[in-house]
Amino acid sequence: MTSYLQAEGLTKSFGERVLFENLSLAVGEGQRIGLIAKNGTGKTTLLNILAGKEDYEAGRITRRRDLKIAYLEQDPKLPAGKTVLDACLTGDSPALRAIAAYELALGSGDEESLHRAMAEMDARQAWNYESQVKQILTRLRITDYAQPTEQLSGGQVKRVALAGALIREPELLILDEPTNHLDLETTGWLEDYLSRSRMSLLMVTHDRYFLDRVCTDIVELNDRTTYSYTGNYSLYLEKRQQRLDAADARRERDANLYRKELDWMRRQPQARGTKARSRIESFRELEERLRKRRESGNVRLDTKATYIGKKIFEISGLRKRFGDRIILNGLDYRFARYEKMGIIGDNGTGKSTFIRMLLGLEPPDAGTIDIGETVRFGYYAQQGLSFDENAKVIDVVSEIAEQIELGDGRRLSASQFLQHFLFPPQAQHDFVGKLSGGERRRLYLCTVLMRNPNFLVLDEPTNDLDIVTLQVLEEYLQGFGGCLIVVSHDRYFMNKVVDHLLVFEGEGRIRDFPGNYDEYLEWKQLRDAELRTRHDAESGTVPVQKRPARNDKRRLSFNEKRELERLEKEIPELEARKAELEQSLCSGTLPIDELTRRSVEVSELIGRIDELSMRWLELSEIGE
Repeated sequence: MTSYLQAEGLTKSFGERVLFENLSLAVGEGQRIGLIAKNGTGKTTLLNILAGKEDYEAGRITRRRDLKIAYLEQDPKLPAGKTVLDACLTGDSPALRAIAAYELALGSGDEESLHRAMAEMDARQAWNYESQVKQILTRLRITDYAQPTEQLSGGQVKRVALAGALIREPELLILDEPTNHLDLETTGWLEDYLSRSRMSLLMVTHDRYFLDRVCTDIVELNDRTTYSYTGNYSLYLEKRQQRLDAADARRERDANLYRKELDWMRRQPQARGTKARSRIESFRELEERLRKRRESGNVRLDTKATYIGKKIFEISGLRKRFGDRIILNGLDYRFARYEKMGIIGDNGTGKSTFIRMLLGLEPPDAGTIDIGETVRFGYYAQQGLSFDENAKVIDVVSEIAEQIELGDGRRLSASQFLQHFLFPPQAQHDFVGKLSGGERRRLYLCTVLMRNPNFLVLDEPTNDLDIVTLQVLEEYLQGFGGCLIVVSHDRYFMNKVVDHLLVFEGEGRIRDFPGNYDEYLEWKQLRDAELRTRHDAESGTVPVQKRPARNDKRRLSFNEKRELERLEKEIPELEARKAELEQSLCSGTLPIDELTRRSVEVSELIGRIDELSMRWLELSEIGE
């Protein structure tokens, strides 16, 4: 296997805080590596270093000569003053270089240069490059290619940057949280795209299904060093457990040895000889090792939620719209005691708006929400919380409460609670300003839970939380004695913590599904297959009058049907003309002026075919 990138003995720190030291990592041809670590241990910093965006204090990085790397940052920036399409076409790739050479040759009038440029365009399949960019953007739910980059939301910026990284076809693609701001269908498409690609990957993601389906290797960054595992996420869990079991056995041996040596220390107050001094030093090392293990260990948190009565909340005739976009269209719902609901749906269907209405942060257009008197909400918002940068971590939490009561009557101090959520004692006295983005989200989560609510409302809690924190949160929610609403695209997380789903389908349609995320996907696939079969059967027969179904989409109008039929004839004709022109361009017999004219026509045809194909897709979806 050809080595693409190798890091040896890397060390990086911020002030007194050491992120990692003497760290080694290698990426080879064909490898797809997932990097797993707690927030604050330096995952993003490591990616920045490997991508050449950040310096390091010690060590060495070796890259294969002329290695082509693309890097999707966690919070990417797009060039100002450009459209979405131009932003994706900015950069360096074989296809972009071929296009630039071709345009230069067109203007030069040199027939030999033009033929060479055309041959390179053929070799790089660059004639359809712009079309390929548009296809990737469309799959990432970006359809306004002419929109200025300054007008994009944070999620749109991330998806445009992802499209730009994919279209460059690098040999090594580095991804920092690529599934943030992607819905379920788009995440599935990205899984398939990366799995079929020949690119090597190094990525950080909290999406465990994504890791399972894409990765060939897992690297865990823990306690300033790395552990490498061959296989996907499921295999990593098995091998990691074997490592932890072996560590438990060592811990037990160390504990037995510690008791024995502690007895010796009590009987030997002075170390006179070299042998005794060496034994004392070994005892101190053993004591320190056990102390670190105690700090990293966690107890199960079954918190005692505040009493909650039988009446939770009742929704009647709830309506909400923004302009022409319908969010809720007369929703009725009665929430049961101890219910754990997951909310899913495409971006823009109103999930967060519904949450804000429930909490009284957004007024409905019509309808009522009647909330029980004993309900105490704990709200984890998608946009996070602002902290005093000069406050210490422990002070942020202890100002809310000094203790939290567990289900068995025991109490945890604020420090113990923070420790459970992966803030060791020494980190609790760090200033908030020193925390990473993921650590801030984890601290925000602690402030919500420390208030001991009896109804938790979590809006996209898995974004920017590491896998270890998600496992702790899953355990907490499984033992939580109150009500729960979670908005998330994380299938793995939702399967663990909710008992049914509220599916926002768009245009005010909401479906209550009695099952978990996997069961919903299975049902949806069966339903979609049935609809396609029915559509295919009906398209070859005389239309029959169908019984109107509840929540049916609108039908195609007479003119739209005629337009769809015309498109189904016109698109193949245009594609045939494009193929004919491309063949003639490669013949080597055309004069310069004819080459130029036909090249322009090919470019115009590509744009026209894209435009008509999008319209055909739109009409086809209405007609299904």
